Amino acid sequence: MQDLTLVVMAAGMGSRFGGLKQLEPVDDDGNFLLDYSVYDAIKVGFNKVVFVIKEELLDDFKNTVGKRLNNKIKVEYAFQKLEDIPYYDLNIIKKRSKPWGTTQAIYCSKDYVKESFAVINADDFYGYNAFKEVADFLKNDKQDYNYVAIPYEYSKTASDCGAVKRGVCEIIDGKLKKIIECSIMRDNDKIIATPLDGREPFEIKENTLVSMNMFGFKNDFYELLKKDMENYFKQDKKIILSNEILLPDCLENNLENGKIEIVCKPVSSEWIGMTYKEDLPIVNKKILKLKEEGSYPKHLWK
Repeated sequence: MQDLTLVVMAAGMGSRFGGLKQLEPVDDDGNFLLDYSVYDAIKVGFNKVVFVIKEELLDDFKNTVGKRLNNKIKVEYAFQKLEDIPYYDLNIIKKRSKPWGTTQAIYCSKDYVKESFAVINADDFYGYNAFKEVADFLKNDKQDYNYVAIPYEYSKTASDCGAVKRGVCEIIDGKLKKIIECSIMRDNDKIIATPLDGREPFEIKENTLVSMNMFGFKNDFYELLKKDMENYFKQDKKIILSNEILLPDCLENNLENGKIEIVCKPVSSEWIGMTYKEDLPIVNKKILKLKEEGSYPKHLWK
């Protein structure tokens, strides 16, 4: 059986949520959204999960989801540290307080992943079909630098509580051509996407496909992450310190130079997530409904 690893980006600070939403219980058993992702990943054949976390959260993870996963899947923990970068300048490290972004988060898992892998956010629910699509692709596609993305319609990922960050996708013939990380919010009857890299805002539609950071990669992706980070640190130090190294930027760079190909697999699964604290009751109700419908057992790990 082919080994597959799930890499869960769980080192976020949850500034808009007002706390660590990756460790926020969403059901009566105290499970987190990431529990449901791991549950689905196991069902489709993943046999290892790597949580990319802040080192100070290790005990919190081990004593909660770590305990729940005992004897169900191999679990490892990678730490997203400021100094885990290809370019090391102590003066820059001392001036930085937050992690370098999603590209670095995946890069920090490099020592724990030797096989093909999926990447997800810890605070998003993607659904069984999404994991099935990624697993099927990684098991069957043998071409180097060929990857898979699972986009969702914007309207299914929006929050009623304010702006959200999403990777706006341009897809042609089922292949990802561009992906732009944006802050998206409604403005009267329009939906405006403002690129985080300073490009001009643009309008999107309800059904515009956006990335929620669910991808399937071959192991060769780590070399591309390293190159992208090396290029980031060649910039002016003010830019280095104020920005983040974002996964959509890395993908767009490599799509533009023709190095990679990304197949897009939109799915019917419902996306569930929480950007703001006010989203939590909605998440609770949706998880309960999925259990009542039989999509998940009443007690996930029992």
